[in-house]
Amino acid sequence: MYMVTSKDGTQIAYDQSGQGPALILVGGAFSYRKFPGTVKLASLLSERFTVYNYDRRGRGESGDKQPYAIEREIEDLQALIDEAGGSAYVWGLSSGAVLALQAAASGANITKLALHEPPFIVDAEDRQPPKDFFKQVTELIADNRRAEAIKYFMTKGMGAPSFVVWIMRLMPGVWSNLTAVAHTLPYDAALLEGFRGGKPLPAHTWSAVQMPTLVLEGTESPASMRRAAQALVKALPRSQLKSKKGLGHTKKLDAKIISSELATFFMG
Repeated sequence: MYMVTSKDGTQIAYDQSGQGPALILVGGAFSYRKFPGTVKLASLLSERFTVYNYDRRGRGESGDKQPYAIEREIEDLQALIDEAGGSAYVWGLSSGAVLALQAAASGANITKLALHEPPFIVDAEDRQPPKDFFKQVTELIADNRRAEAIKYFMTKGMGAPSFVVWIMRLMPGVWSNLTAVAHTLPYDAALLEGFRGGKPLPAHTWSAVQMPTLVLEGTESPASMRRAAQALVKALPRSQLKSKKGLGHTKKLDAKIISSELATFFMG
């Protein structure tokens, strides 16, 4: 494990493996650098890249200096990019893809960008979270009601059936890991605020994202997620869409398929 200091003094923990061009992995909600799927992905990618797999602030062994702001998370990613030599490839998953996209728009030196199923909702017919979703998640965490926050985030935010949460509660290792990072759910909710209302993506929001960008979607993923990926490609100046079975992330990451597509894109 290594540490890098972000602009506000927060210590960010990361693992580094492999040799080659720098590639930073940005996890989504509930993710952390020891998440099994991410560890496997990092291992496969390290055959061609120097992989930086980090704990977003508040997770794992990273610090969590308050107050939280999206800008601070962007600075965390920039600190990793600086540590990697000043530029890097970046892959972001789900809300981590939104963070990576925001960082790219803010001027982070990202050579190529891969955005894996950012959970936007762009169609009015698709299921949407409650309008006060961010507020509710924040209040549950402020009251230290972590179990309720996890259930609310998964069912109202991610659309998971209630029985899935019930099953997870019966899996001690899984549930304890979810509980350990539950206090960061407001951070993910903040990243998605304004992009899940069933409206088209705002025009020109990411016009500054000029690096080559790959948007990944699984053909097995919910239709709403696929529509979001397709809409994002239209909104980004230099982007391409990759649709393939095994790229969906709502059940289990297929690290082999993902690593193959990323290697093709980043090394192409």
